[in-house]
Order: sequence, then structure tokens, then C-alpha cells
Amino acid sequence: MEMLLIALPVLIFSVVVHEFAHGWVARTQGDNTAAMLGRLTLNPIPHLDPLGSVLVPGLLAAVGAPILGWAKPVPVNPRNFRDYKRGDILVSLAGVAANFALAVIFTIILAIVARVIGGVSGPGAIPPVVLQMLLFGIQINFVLILFNLLPIPPLDGSHVFYHLLPPDLGARYRDVGRYGMLILFGLLYLGGFRFLLAPVRWMTATALSIAGLGI
Repeated sequence: MEMLLIALPVLIFSVVVHEFAHGWVARTQGDNTAAMLGRLTLNPIPHLDPLGSVLVPGLLAAVGAPILGWAKPVPVNPRNFRDYKRGDILVSLAGVAANFALAVIFTIILAIVARVIGGVSGPGAIPPVVLQMLLFGIQINFVLILFNLLPIPPLDGSHVFYHLLPPDLGARYRDVGRYGMLILFGLLYLGGFRFLLAPVRWMTATALSIAGLGI
């Protein structure tokens, strides 16, 4: 429970930035829907989804699976894009790009704090709560990147994958997409996305190594 209380604010912040990035890039591509509906904001309240922002992360934490979740999708109207294909790809990748930027920022903050305070262990080290929150900031954003890149509708990766397919296969893929949420909840039920653990651990260890931190 203590770990969840530390992780949940980091998760909520990260998914809100993810959705904000979608809306911001959509506006640069000609669609102002998110702004008109009051969703182009970093205020978490309009973005929170009780299921994806609280319940699912809590259940995953309880079974020892990677902590992940989602916010309410920012409304986007692709018909407003100046170039539909380009706009859809850029908007879809904006969220994971934002999560990558957050992972880098959390890593930099951890490296700076460790050097200023005096390391990550031993006397005078970073307080455990602060250390754990910064580590969650790195790990959770890597989880969100990998999760959202899965080519399962309605995840961001499915939009990019669709545009890589020939038109006939793309149409069939869109038809299968109606079952995307069932597939995702099936994966959640079967394993809680534990298959993400190994790559996330590797990505986190790599980030910490680059930052000169051996944790």
C-alpha cells in the first residue's frame, strides 16, 4: 500500500502529460477539439478515469505486476488534420514521446539529487521516499511507453501500425479493433502485463547506468 501511495501520484502526472501531449500536437496539426472542450490542460481533474487512473493501478500493484494505467483519452478529430496520415501518426506518437521525455527528466533529477545530497545509499543519502518516487518516475514512464506502443486498438501503437499496412489489411485490422479492449482486459486478467517487466528493468538499468547511478 505504501508503494502504491508513492507510485499513484507519479502515474497520474505521467498519464496526464501523455494526454496533454496528444492534444497539443493535434492542435499543431489543425485540430483544436481538445482545447475547445477544456482538455488541453495539465490540471489532472478533467483527465482522471476512475478505472484506469485508480482501480487498475491498484489491482496491478496488489498482484506484483507493472504499475500502469490511463487517463480519459483527449478528444481528437482526425478530419481536422491538414494531412490525415501524418497528423494521426504524430498525434499517436506524441504521448509516448512525452513519457520518454519524463523518464529522461526523472533520471536527470535523480542524478542531480544523488550528487547534491550524497548518493543513493548510506549516511546522508536521498530519503527513501524521494528515491522511490524518482525511480517510479523512470519505471512507470517506461511501462507507459511499451504499453502504449502495443499494436492493440485503441492504444497509440495501433494507429501507427494501421498506417504501415496495405489498405485492404488496414481495413481488416480496423474491423478487429472493435475487440481491442476485450483483448487488453484479457491480457490484464491472464498476466497483468508481466511481460513488460523484463524490458522495463533493462531500460531503467540502462538509464541509471548512463546517469552514473548504480542502484
